Amino acid sequence: MTDFVVAGGGLAGLVAARQLAREGADVTLFERESTVGGRVRSEQADGFTFDRGFQVLFTAYPAVRAELNLGALSLRRFRPGAILARPGKRSTLADPLGDPRALTASLFNREVTLRDKLRVLQLRRELSRTPHAALFDRDDASIAESLRDRGFSEAFVRNFAEPFYGGITLDRSLSTSRVVFEYTFKVLAAGDIAVPADGMGAIPAQIAASARDAGVQVETGTAVDRVDADGDGVVVELPGESIETDDAVVATDPAMAAELTGADIPTASRSCVTQYFSLPPTQKLGTDGRLLLNTADARPNQIAPMSAVAPEYAPEHTQLLSATFLGGQDDDDAALASAVREALASWYPEHSFANLKLLRTDRIEFAQVAQPPGFTDDRPSVDAPDGAVYLAGDYTEWSSIQGAMVSGRRAARQALQDRSG
Repeated sequence: MTDFVVAGGGLAGLVAARQLAREGADVTLFERESTVGGRVRSEQADGFTFDRGFQVLFTAYPAVRAELNLGALSLRRFRPGAILARPGKRSTLADPLGDPRALTASLFNREVTLRDKLRVLQLRRELSRTPHAALFDRDDASIAESLRDRGFSEAFVRNFAEPFYGGITLDRSLSTSRVVFEYTFKVLAAGDIAVPADGMGAIPAQIAASARDAGVQVETGTAVDRVDADGDGVVVELPGESIETDDAVVATDPAMAAELTGADIPTASRSCVTQYFSLPPTQKLGTDGRLLLNTADARPNQIAPMSAVAPEYAPEHTQLLSATFLGGQDDDDAALASAVREALASWYPEHSFANLKLLRTDRIEFAQVAQPPGFTDDRPSVDAPDGAVYLAGDYTEWSSIQGAMVSGRRAARQALQDRSG
């Protein structure tokens, strides 16, 4: 009988399994897919790297710095700030403290007011002095309410906050909790937005490799169908097999975790659609490695110049772009691609986009846990299930790579504490 079974090989499950093994436990992890990663995955095809939707790594997340060897990931960094795009007009807006070269362009950017720029600097100073944990202790409100309470103009909200933080929260209405805004604002001021040269899938691959080195047995292609806890331990049902274990960590998506454990777990989520395109290298978009934010509407919300940031994402002499639509989309892939082409053509009237080629569409129904104001009051504890069963998933913290990694470590710590107590 093994000490621990971990159900789910996403970031939370991998971190939990590795931590348990490092503490001397015998651990087996089961992942239903053929590779680990959960929502953080990449595929390579025809020389391109396709992440599962637009995903990036915030390098200043405390858990990222604690759990990953960032130097081994060969990170490729986006330039700070963004290009604000609308029909016939593009302008750069960036934090001059993070990117001094953008000082002049940002200073004279008329999409937001001078007072907004000063308020950004004031907010930067305030949050730099606020501990991460303290951000969860304040009275909650939506991002939109928080920005207006801080005196930001409607122009700032419409032209920057809606597309930029809408892209982070998959919620252009900015009805998400201000905790998410303040936490991400704080880490963006302190670090970079990046992707590994080999794609975001390199992140779970690195953790899985170190988990195996610590002694974790990782079984992919094997789903956990049932978890039954009793006074003598836990029985884990696999297809055609039952395993007895002392303890189990359930690190699946919220809906599956609720089904396996019977715990009360919020399952509301946000979705998105990301399309990938190739473009001839002669089409110079001049992004300088920055995101293109759609300030006019949400079709698409943003376009990311992936190969301009990470040349390894595309074959030589080809550009790779990603375009993300927020929420579920009724239009078919071709109609969405036409919307992307029309948006680019309106932003760059000097170019033709006849050679923009759709390569892939990812429709991601469960991309993030919904996080309305007050969501932290509804988070289940890691020991919410009955018996020696524990939860690991960003829904026990907040929906992010940071939250997933912290949840895995906390689940492992709680399980070990209960065993020793």
